[in-house]
Amino acid sequence: MKIHEYQGKEILRKFGVATPRGTACFSVDDAVKAAQELGGNVWVVKAQIHAGGRGKGGGVKLARSLDEVRARASEILGMQLVTHQTGPGGQKVRRLLIEDGADIKKEYYAAALTDRATQKVALMASSEGGMDIEEVAHKTPEKIIKVFVDPLVGLTDEQAKQLAVGIGVPEASQAQAIDTFKKLYTCYMETDASLAEINPLILEGNGNIKALDAKFNFDSNALYRQPEIVGMRDLDEEDPDEIEASQFDLAYISLDGNIGCLVNGAGLAMATMDTIKLFGAEPANFLDVGGGATTEKVTEAFKIMLRNPKVKGILVNIFGGIMRCDTIATGVVAAAREVHLSVPLVVRMKGTNEDLGKKILADSGLPIIAADTMAEAATKIVAAVK
Repeated sequence: MKIHEYQGKEILRKFGVATPRGTACFSVDDAVKAAQELGGNVWVVKAQIHAGGRGKGGGVKLARSLDEVRARASEILGMQLVTHQTGPGGQKVRRLLIEDGADIKKEYYAAALTDRATQKVALMASSEGGMDIEEVAHKTPEKIIKVFVDPLVGLTDEQAKQLAVGIGVPEASQAQAIDTFKKLYTCYMETDASLAEINPLILEGNGNIKALDAKFNFDSNALYRQPEIVGMRDLDEEDPDEIEASQFDLAYISLDGNIGCLVNGAGLAMATMDTIKLFGAEPANFLDVGGGATTEKVTEAFKIMLRNPKVKGILVNIFGGIMRCDTIATGVVAAAREVHLSVPLVVRMKGTNEDLGKKILADSGLPIIAADTMAEAATKIVAAVK
């Protein structure tokens, strides 16, 4: 789950991380009022969408008068903002953040995330903060400093200082930087985040350290114990099909191909998508029905896949372990009939009650194409679609 920048900054402030003053706005008039209440003579008008690269896309602009705030807010609010993370269709801007201008002397980068290789939390920092951090990571990875935190110990002062010194924070500001890194780590742990990123983390002209942006992703499996964060969810920023799928306990992600995939188990789903690509086609989705698939869930899965106009065929790939093949077969037959399936359907199933499942499919009278191996299944669905 993702949240907006202004929500991320609210969380950071709760943990003592300094941020600029700002107000979330939903209209141009609200934006002007927010600037008036903040005072000063320079404001930043920032689009709020769940994607990076907003500045390059024209979604972050300075305003030096209230008239300029109105003009910039009018330009950004309602625009279809296209960034390198939104795809060519962009994302409609429905919220703004009006914020104090900042006296930026230097931009840094800081982030906390889980490192699977070491099974620890990695805290990363770089002297090259700002809009092109991905390019820094690709071209000059030595400019990204990492420390790995033992969760039983937490981020130590020595590790935090290693980051501060490593990215070149002036000595007079190092204590603030160390404090910020430690608070970022605590925030990451206590909110069940999977990513907590500050880009840029700035050094102001007066030597203060401040979070000028905030990006959070949260572990969906832990949301049950984070009700305040769940309350920050913005469904307008999410794919409606993915929202509906989650209500049926389906893991669904829309992709750009034309072959719908229905699989049980995330690993098998990834392998299935790779196999489709190997045989010259592209998957239209990732869809994991999990270990507790019912006829209702399978039917809903078919409906969601077929709402995508790009889908020209469906591949069902089932390993019957906890989930029995006959249960899936019954669901597939019921779903195909309910949605009046009009695209080719290839089904490959192996495991518990495999023979019974295949018999249910064969006896259904539906034009279901059977396959025994993943290669055969991919070959048949690609051929059927072409």
